[in-house]
Amino acid sequence: MKPYNPAIAARSIRRCISQTSIRPTTHTRLAHRIAPASSRAISSSPSTRHNPTTSTGTVDPTEVSHFNALASSWWDPHGPSRLLHLMNPLRHTFITQCRSSDAPTSLVPQKLRYLDIGCGGGIFAESAARLPTTLSVTAIDPTPEVLKIAEGHKRRDPTLMSAGKLTYLNTSIEDLPLPASPTDAYDVVTLFEVLEHVNAPGPFLEHLLPHVKPGGWLILSTIARTWTSWVVTNVMAEDVLGIVPKGTHEWSKYVNEDELRGWFAKKHGWGSVKSLGVVYVPGIGWREVKGGEQWGNYFLGVRRDA
Repeated sequence: MKPYNPAIAARSIRRCISQTSIRPTTHTRLAHRIAPASSRAISSSPSTRHNPTTSTGTVDPTEVSHFNALASSWWDPHGPSRLLHLMNPLRHTFITQCRSSDAPTSLVPQKLRYLDIGCGGGIFAESAARLPTTLSVTAIDPTPEVLKIAEGHKRRDPTLMSAGKLTYLNTSIEDLPLPASPTDAYDVVTLFEVLEHVNAPGPFLEHLLPHVKPGGWLILSTIARTWTSWVVTNVMAEDVLGIVPKGTHEWSKYVNEDELRGWFAKKHGWGSVKSLGVVYVPGIGWREVKGGEQWGNYFLGVRRDA
């Protein structure tokens, strides 16, 4: 645990105030946070750290560098990725809840195909590949050093080495080939703790949608852009407790649950939306909390109409 540093906390407060003091109206702010692909220019500068020379505009190169630096500690359950390890069981629980809400006829026993976007070192991808109901997992990430760790860890388990069981690809969602047809897409597309690290949430999500097959689910987790989340993630987790590496989160990139719901409501063919708020309790772990999606971490599941 790092000692409390008033100077660091003060700088974080001043930075946040300077970001929010120039915020325009609610409608204009929402347009900048989640813009449809047809309005890419609106969200072309959601972050001052964006590098306009990169070919994949929604991927922040600073974020890639940050997570490359954390690669070697990814599988340390007590290291910088500790909170991700603890959250993983809730990911599976939420996916099961979303799929179980489908009509019974759509739940005929089948082997599922997963696409895990921003897979990091493979915490979720490995666990999904081991499920008896899984046919295959394709996991992608733009950070090469992290994927080296994922590949190395995968080789420790012979059950993951069978052809097509778990495939890692060093690529961004923009560069991932589209499915030949909707039925060739994935049953479950996951996006865990990624949306808060991209430059333009709207264009980024647009690239995800074609990869979900009709009747399939897009499952994501992210952080609401509220004062509570700023205190928890930026001040407490990074500045005070030091349980998350400094610079992991940028509060202005967070996306609220109602913003996501509103964005998907305008998308034809995307019907059922489910959400679940979660909170981390020190010494206990992650717990579900009613209404938590309004002020902190939350899961969101969106079903593509069959």
